[in-house]
Amino acid sequence: MRAFKFILKIVLFVLIIAVIAGYLFLNHIKTKAIPDYNATIDLENMTDKVVVFRDQYAIPHIYAQNETDLYRAVGYVTAQDRLWQMDLIRRVTLGRLSEVLDPGLVEADRMLRALNFSGKSEKILAATDPEILGHFEAYCDGVNQFIESHQKKLPFEFILLGYKPEPWEPLHIVNMIGYMAWDLAMSWDIEVTLYKISQKVDEEKFMELIPDMDYQQAPIFPDFMKNNPGLELQSAFSEINTTIKRLGLEVFSGSNNWAVSGEKSESGYPMLANDMHLGLNAPGVWYQMHQMVEGGLNVTGVVLPGQPFVVCGHNKDIAWGMTNVMLDDIDFYMETINPENENQYLLNGEWKELKVIEESINVKGEDEPVVVKNKFTHRGPVISDFRNAHNRAISMRWTGNNFSNEVLTVYQLNRATNWEEFREAASHFTSIAQNIVYADKEGNIGMQLSAGVPIREGNPALIYQGDTTLYDWKGLVPFDELPRSYNPENGMVSSANNRSVGDGYPYYISSWFDLPNRIERIREMLSAKEKLTVNDFKEIQNDHLSVFARKFTTVFIAALEGTELNNAELTAFEILKNWDYQMDKEEAAPLIFEKTYNNLMKAVFHDELGDELYAELIIQDLVPTYLLDKIRVTRSSAWLDDVTTIDKTENLEDNILKAFNSAVSQYTEELGNDPTVWKWGDLHKLSLKHPMGNNRMIKSLFGVNRGPFSVDGSYHTVCPFSYPMNDEYTSNHGASERHIFTCGNWDESETIIPTGTSGIPSSRFYCNQTQMYLNSEYHPDLFSMGAVKKGAKFKTVFK
Repeated sequence: MRAFKFILKIVLFVLIIAVIAGYLFLNHIKTKAIPDYNATIDLENMTDKVVVFRDQYAIPHIYAQNETDLYRAVGYVTAQDRLWQMDLIRRVTLGRLSEVLDPGLVEADRMLRALNFSGKSEKILAATDPEILGHFEAYCDGVNQFIESHQKKLPFEFILLGYKPEPWEPLHIVNMIGYMAWDLAMSWDIEVTLYKISQKVDEEKFMELIPDMDYQQAPIFPDFMKNNPGLELQSAFSEINTTIKRLGLEVFSGSNNWAVSGEKSESGYPMLANDMHLGLNAPGVWYQMHQMVEGGLNVTGVVLPGQPFVVCGHNKDIAWGMTNVMLDDIDFYMETINPENENQYLLNGEWKELKVIEESINVKGEDEPVVVKNKFTHRGPVISDFRNAHNRAISMRWTGNNFSNEVLTVYQLNRATNWEEFREAASHFTSIAQNIVYADKEGNIGMQLSAGVPIREGNPALIYQGDTTLYDWKGLVPFDELPRSYNPENGMVSSANNRSVGDGYPYYISSWFDLPNRIERIREMLSAKEKLTVNDFKEIQNDHLSVFARKFTTVFIAALEGTELNNAELTAFEILKNWDYQMDKEEAAPLIFEKTYNNLMKAVFHDELGDELYAELIIQDLVPTYLLDKIRVTRSSAWLDDVTTIDKTENLEDNILKAFNSAVSQYTEELGNDPTVWKWGDLHKLSLKHPMGNNRMIKSLFGVNRGPFSVDGSYHTVCPFSYPMNDEYTSNHGASERHIFTCGNWDESETIIPTGTSGIPSSRFYCNQTQMYLNSEYHPDLFSMGAVKKGAKFKTVFK
């Protein structure tokens, strides 16, 4: 018995030691990559000292004596905080995801390689000014010195995935721009869905799905070329790469920006606001940074990790911010393949050779690489087998394959001092389509649409006939003919992914703009006061009043008035009648409205399309939302009749009643019989997920995710917390940063991001801004040397 007790004690002791050792080992893996922000670091190739002050949020303010040393330090500092994220984005641009993540990503890798980011980047590098190339080399040197000196202190993702980062190269910097351009590309998902719908419904119903610009009357540039005869505006389609979204690497999507002149601000100087709407993940895609060279460059804002320049922000003279144009920058062509030779396609009556490139893709867990082929017509890659488009070959023409130099745009924006230099910088932005808002310390404001707008023939609503050059692009719209506004009389410029111009503009830009609900609310609030302050701008950026709900709720109430309702339905009806249209997480009305609207969508479309095709349709939410908005105005549509009923032709009111009854019934079952205690925030929640956060063990052991948090708003409010229609109310999209820039005193500018500076989950700076962001709070965007030194909590010196 004594021997047994002794053995038991030994076993328990060993187990305790093993648990302690396991805990210490796990903690070591979790924390070993956390940097020391108070270190003195010997960095090779430096010509002078560089000092990095970090404030209480660990945002780096980098002070150098020359630009080469600056960018070497920028590379090192960015790698300190975001190395694995940088590598993940790099792998997207190179088509090397399946090598380290998932063998199921081989097809995604093949598509990404077909986009040929690197081929275009090599051309850009060959044409780049030697001074800028020197900055690229310095940045890469900084990144690589960090990698080399931290082989035993790499972030945990490298350890779990079993690989180490390769050296950073200038090619990878320029590839980041191609990645940003693809993330903005408009097309494939909506186009294929519409093609399938066209095979199932009659022409009348199909044509109703194509947006009517007569119902979008809030253009960004209302007076630009107003009286010129125009090309026919008909349609366009938007595409978001699902793999990029799942990995949390979306760069540009929806956004808001605006600026007011000194006459509209209480300070007497212009103010500018920007919040770019992207997938909300951890770490966030933006890295806050301030770069300063004594007597020269002084710029602050957000950087895309992996490249050195500030994408949106301000320097000592100007401020700028961006929103997506929603440009139709991709066309698809149905190609005829030679039945006798799969490597030939028909063009103008002749068989032409497809360019065939063999790709070797390394796959995680496999000894041999997977060999695949990409084929190209004269327009671009053949992509039909990427998305299971059987029996036909579809090729793609994309502005991103045109030569352009967006990295030069960002470089020049960082240094621009006035409107002319700003426009010169923006003129290189052709693969990335943005409405860039502008303000300067001299009192000027403006907005420039910067994009490669294709000049094309025909109707881009569906897939072009590919056996002729008739529908090939004829070039791009000259930059000087793109819409712009400078010092307008009303003292305001604004955009929110809404329609760019009115009917008089002579070039086709797009039809799938966002509905004008956000921009109407922004302009409503900007016009409500004669003089605006920073606090007013904060209220606008965090506004949850829905113009969209205001428009539809009146229609719902009119349809439901006088109908036979049960007690729960009557209570819900009264809640809607007395609603102020605020999408407040503590209120029931937003929940009732949102579910009624979503059920209305199903009532209108599901009977014709069935489960599978309806599920595809609601993922492309612009398509059904556009038609429902038109039905709201016209009160008529062939889609309103329920084809499953024989003895009745349903109208809008019938569909609304059905949608409302179903909504109340569902929530009575889920949330109880009393609608007054229902809360929007009980279901509308946000989680910030890491790219590896779906793995339960990683989620638990490494604490990579944050949330869920109950949130206000919705996809149709100025402050958006959007959710996919196929996953009701689980928010995954919103403002990826909020900036308010004050041109009279840059130190009065304020900012916030939804996560934090660090990409290391164990760091206290991983998501240390999250609660402030959710509470609509900001922190100072320090700029002057005095303010930065006063707010400094850490100091790194590079020697």
